[in-house]
Amino acid sequence: MAETKDNLSAAFTGESRANRKYVFFAEKAEEEGHKQIARLFRAAADAETVHAKNHLKVMEGINTTAENLEEAIAGESDEFENMYPAFIEQGEKENQKDAVISFKRANPVERIHHSLYAEALKALKGGDTLKEEVYYVCQICGNTVGSQASEICPICGALKSMFKKID
Repeated sequence: MAETKDNLSAAFTGESRANRKYVFFAEKAEEEGHKQIARLFRAAADAETVHAKNHLKVMEGINTTAENLEEAIAGESDEFENMYPAFIEQGEKENQKDAVISFKRANPVERIHHSLYAEALKALKGGDTLKEEVYYVCQICGNTVGSQASEICPICGALKSMFKKID
């Protein structure tokens, strides 16, 4: 049974990664004018999402919203406290500037996600409803803000036009 659980976890990780890669491959194919290939990549990406969701369900990895928020908070916390600082340090040692920039952009955003999830959990446990608002995500660094994007991203310096509205 333990090996099957490990296999489910590995399959979930693999399917999730494939989904993201295929989405990015579709964007590139679209940029290059290959509409049908882009469509194929998007279809495959969606199928990989179905696989990942099925594996996660079997692993009983989708719980109550409160439990899901708690798990998300723990994951984000680990990323900004442990994972990214270690990655930044290693990247600097190896003089991998592009990797260091990518890690340094992601790290503070994970803290923001942590705060947003903590606020949501507090509201949920208090019987409150979060204020209805859209979110904006910087397409350069991932900075995530509610209500309205700032004129310039405080994390990467991108202009407001680089923020994607999520509603």
